[in-house]
Parts: sequence; C-alpha cells; structure tokens
Amino acid sequence: LRQLIWIQHILWSDALFHSMIKGILVINNHGKPRLTKFYEHLPVERQQNMIRECFTLISKRSDRVCNFLEDVGAWSKDTKLVYRVYATLYFIFVVDGSESELGILDLIHVFVESLDHVFENVCELDLIFHTDKVHHILDEIVMGGMVLETNLQEILTAVKEQEELESRGSKLIK
Repeated sequence: LRQLIWIQHILWSDALFHSMIKGILVINNHGKPRLTKFYEHLPVERQQNMIRECFTLISKRSDRVCNFLEDVGAWSKDTKLVYRVYATLYFIFVVDGSESELGILDLIHVFVESLDHVFENVCELDLIFHTDKVHHILDEIVMGGMVLETNLQEILTAVKEQEELESRGSKLIK
C-alpha cells in the first residue's frame, strides 16, 4: 500500500511539473502579442524570444498546410505549436507532444467562440481594452496548463456570474 501511495505521489508531482499546455499566445498579424499566458516559469527575455519565434514560424506558413508544428526550436523537445488564424489574430497553443492536435484545435475554437459571445464579435481591440475579462474567460477553460472546461454554456455561465458579482461589488462601494 505504501508503495502504491508513493508511486501515485511521484506520478502526481510529475504531472504538476509537466503540464499539458505550456503556453497560450494571441498575436496579431504584425507580430504584436495581445495575450500571453505561460504555464511554466520562464525568464521574460526567453518568453519574448519564444513569442517572436512562434510568430516568425507561423506567419510564414501557407494557409494550405496543417495548423501545427512539432519540435519547435525555442521550446523543449516533444512540444507542439497548434494554432488557428481568425481575422488578424493568431491563436497559438503550445502543448506537450502527447496532446491531440484536433483536440487542441477544438479547444482554440471554444476559446474564440467564448470570446465572440462575451464581446459580440470579438476583435483585437477587445483583447487590448478588456484584458482582465479575456484572462478570466481563458482561466475558465485552462488553469495551470490543464483543461478545465470545454462546454461553451458552462464557460459563459461562469463569466456571467463573475460579471454579476463585480456589478454587486461596485454597488456596495458607492
């Protein structure tokens, strides 16, 4: 029994340090990051280099090729970039090599759809001026590199509840 508990502890701690999603980036077509979320601790300079490399690699790709890249230089081995382009924005998920590309593409779609519902036709300016709300939506979907929720209605309900709490809180302050 102790050996089993010890093995579970090792597997659990290993999962904590090797998250499935390593980072989420939203970059416009000029290379300006509009949202960055890293689930691994990295120095800022390294993060900036990774963002730059992701944009350089993805922006040069044709629309006719698949939406993922494997073993990208700046990231550790066994890492994939899975991305989708919506209008002028690149939504990039940096994931563990064992992740399903189609599953992550679907997750990106759920994230964009959530943004679209909350902002009624999301655009780049919404990401710039409502950063806190965008991060809240993302946190409803992914936390600590692990997927929490993929059901659009559940995500929208949580966002609506948060907005109601914020409006009640602002009334109390007055």
